Amino acid sequence: MKRFALIGKKLGHSYSQRWFEELFAREGLQDYSYELVEMPSLDGLRHWVQREGICGFNVTVPYKQAIIPQLDELDAPAAAIGAVNCVTVEEGRLVGHNTDASAFQQTLEEILQQSNNQAIKQSFVLGTGGAAHAVAYALAQLGIPHTFVSRTPEKHDNAISYEQLSKQLLTINSKLLTINATPAGMYPAVDDTPLDLSTFHFPLSTFLFYDLIYNPSPTRLLREAAALGAQTKDGLEMLHRQAELSWEFFRCV
Repeated sequence: MKRFALIGKKLGHSYSQRWFEELFAREGLQDYSYELVEMPSLDGLRHWVQREGICGFNVTVPYKQAIIPQLDELDAPAAAIGAVNCVTVEEGRLVGHNTDASAFQQTLEEILQQSNNQAIKQSFVLGTGGAAHAVAYALAQLGIPHTFVSRTPEKHDNAISYEQLSKQLLTINSKLLTINATPAGMYPAVDDTPLDLSTFHFPLSTFLFYDLIYNPSPTRLLREAAALGAQTKDGLEMLHRQAELSWEFFRCV
């Protein structure tokens, strides 16, 4: 049996197990399994891998950055990003990868290739965790400038507060991309939002809001953005892309 998993603190929102189980069924891989493993901390991670015979696992909030000291090696993208969402077990060594960045970049490129989309000259990344850094890496690959938005901007480079962002949005009249890379609005806290657009009273027709959350879809943020005329994108396609990229790593172990 080849065992794979997703680890995180809370996983009630996740569709990953369903995606991999459907993959295994399509490919006739009866001796493969994928499970959701909630971990209150990363203590004992290596012992869990060895005890359960885990061949590889995905990583979600809040461990994408915290897991790095536990790993034996990072591939080049994961090292550059400073976050890991995929780990392979190779002869007992834990090797970290990042498939979030490529998945986000692929889905964003498809949006940008649409004929009705003008060039994006500015972007804001809500959050400063592992997913946010993967997004920032992808934006850099595409040549799109970004600024992080944080509740504690003084603790981060290239960051502003949410209050500063709200003021800036009032003055922008070019194509703007805003990405939610926080858990705000994710099931079960579906009424939460990282940015309250209900107080906005001007059209956002030149704005694109991309929310990495896929459960629920749309989130409150995307509903409010769409009501103001913005283009919106949820995180379900990105989930599928990063899972496909993770599988390319998993199938080799």
